[in-house]
Amino acid sequence: MEQQEVILVSAPNKTGEGFILQLLKQGLRFAAIANNQGEKQRLVNIGVKNIVMVDTTEQINWTLPEFTIGKVFIFERSLNLCCRYIQMCRRWTSKPIYVITHTSNPRLVYKGLGAAYVIHTTSEDVSFLIQTHVK
Repeated sequence: MEQQEVILVSAPNKTGEGFILQLLKQGLRFAAIANNQGEKQRLVNIGVKNIVMVDTTEQINWTLPEFTIGKVFIFERSLNLCCRYIQMCRRWTSKPIYVITHTSNPRLVYKGLGAAYVIHTTSEDVSFLIQTHVK
């Protein structure tokens, strides 16, 4: 029996938090990724049950989570962290990786690292992602 895929989300900002709240409301299977205790606690506070703690400093520490990763949604906080998350997650899944950004950081950098989609938005409401890309 094939294990059900889990959506993986990096949500270090309000837009990402809103996306997680939409996933919770829809009852979809997902996990969130965090690289420090403060971020983990923030995720717990908004209702996330499955959190993948990662060490982004050394590639040798990028161990595969214990569940099957499907699509990945990375909400950009910084260019460096976003690049590391793309590299890490690309090892974990062959499914699309989405980068959602408010900045004008070069999309070709993200695409070159393995992101399938780079979505620029000025809105904090990204519920359209659930309708068009999750279901």
